[in-house]
Amino acid sequence: MSDPIRTFRHFRDVPERLWRWKNFSPAEIACRGTGQIKLHPEALDKLQALRDRLGKPLIVRSAYRSPQHNRNVGGAPRSKHMDGTAFDIAMSDHDPVAFAEAARAVGFLGFGTYPRSGFMHIDLGPARSWGEPFPVRAAGFAPETRPAREAIAQSRTLKGTGAAGVATVGAAGVEVAQEVLAEAQGAVLPLLPYLDTLRWLFIALALGGIAVAVWARVDDWKKGLR
Repeated sequence: MSDPIRTFRHFRDVPERLWRWKNFSPAEIACRGTGQIKLHPEALDKLQALRDRLGKPLIVRSAYRSPQHNRNVGGAPRSKHMDGTAFDIAMSDHDPVAFAEAARAVGFLGFGTYPRSGFMHIDLGPARSWGEPFPVRAAGFAPETRPAREAIAQSRTLKGTGAAGVATVGAAGVEVAQEVLAEAQGAVLPLLPYLDTLRWLFIALALGGIAVAVWARVDDWKKGLR
């Protein structure tokens, strides 16, 4: 035996023991104009099943309407909202096509689409549909990454740091050679001044390479390429 349909003068009058729809509150289902509420368990069960199937919140724009409020908002004379079997759901967080498929799967039969107002009407039937179709939504592809300006083999940063590294190694090698030659025979001592000049040349080259690398990194950062 199905649960009976109950009407309450205000949604705050609904006993907690009667409310089993975990993702909704009586205030969401009540008439927006009067606060009255009609509990239609079959309709609310399908609404909860739709919420479970979609796995994300449903923003209820309108559910039950008292006859007076239905007239005030220009609703159809025999609107299913007055039976408590219709719901207007915002489409801001839903794909309308996927939403309609899920609603049909859980047992809703009536569908009205209102793309200009951003909601879809669903009810228990009879089976019918009306309204304008929602515009097709573009697929949510990830934005394309802007390509780097230089390949790694041509990178100014890489070239600068490479030159600095080679020059540093060269300077160190010259210094070691100086120490070895200083301990060698007197015949090679005249070469020491030239080696000292060569060591300072390598040091200057290393500093220049570091400067190039730093400048290239700052320049790329300013242009958003790194």
